[in-house]
Amino acid sequence: MNQEELQNLRHDYSAASLSEETININPIKQFDIWFHEALTAELPEPNAMTLATATPDGRPSARIVLLKGYDASGFVFYTNYLSRKGKEITKNPLGAITFFWGGLERQVRIEGTIEKLSKEQSERYFQSRPKKSQLGALVSPQSQEIANRELLENKMSELEAAYADATIPKPSFWGGYVLKPRMIEFWQGRSSRLHDRILYKKIDNNNWKKVRLAP
Repeated sequence: MNQEELQNLRHDYSAASLSEETININPIKQFDIWFHEALTAELPEPNAMTLATATPDGRPSARIVLLKGYDASGFVFYTNYLSRKGKEITKNPLGAITFFWGGLERQVRIEGTIEKLSKEQSERYFQSRPKKSQLGALVSPQSQEIANRELLENKMSELEAAYADATIPKPSFWGGYVLKPRMIEFWQGRSSRLHDRILYKKIDNNNWKKVRLAP
């Protein structure tokens, strides 16, 4: 595709609207409404989200991870603590996540502080995972350079044999995080690029300020 063809790629959004009068006063409840609408619409992996982290000097990185829970305290995901994102979170706990539900012409942006879940919470989730996913967490030195794929496959075979009839322990380097939001923005695509953007800013533990942003 040449530059002109790329520049002419456009889509006019017209599926819905978003107003201050109809949106929920609580952004977590509003997220719950939109998330269930994404599930009902049978969008592919509606819990897929872009997680952005950064080093202490501000070098950003982003990747897709899966949302594994949410409530008033925040948004939960699991990963290797020694991965790039895990190391960045240790040194700089500020992060952001983004959901894009193209089939509904919607986006949600969330910014806040990331904290580890308790060992007990991570243990419960780990034991609920499929066995091969548990083994995958043990096998992979996530984000580290490796010589070839065969190393992973051979290690997987070894562990499958070793834990054929045994409970797989959660590795100490793997577990959950919760992003505690300070800002949540809901974006609804509209015609002529005059999109609806409603932003919630956290005032205290129980209250949010709601404003409209220009598209």
